[in-house]
Amino acid sequence: MCARDNGADANDLQQHLPVDSHVEAATEMLRMLADGTRLRLMWLLVDAEHDVTELVAALGVARPAVSQHLGKLRLAGLVTVRRDGRRALYSARRGHVRRLVTEVLHAASHRVAGIPEHD
Repeated sequence: MCARDNGADANDLQQHLPVDSHVEAATEMLRMLADGTRLRLMWLLVDAEHDVTELVAALGVARPAVSQHLGKLRLAGLVTVRRDGRRALYSARRGHVRRLVTEVLHAASHRVAGIPEHD
């Protein structure tokens, strides 16, 4: 069977591709989540707001490193910050970002445990 016989040509497929700016933004988001410390931070921030002191204690990572990671996550649009007096409270952005973090960690858990995927 030739490639032409399947009914789709390159132009048809190209129309289904996301635009370059969306791919670049998604790539940057995924690059930020590809670091273990940042992914752990995001996991903690999915369900609740935390300040840097709480995050340092939970992760056992030096304060400057946590602050630097949070700054990168903020620049990538994955984390928001809210001031409460002198405290800065961080949280994962709602919606897609929270679902992305949750889904990737659940998928990893299934893979490690040998649990079949589900819909």
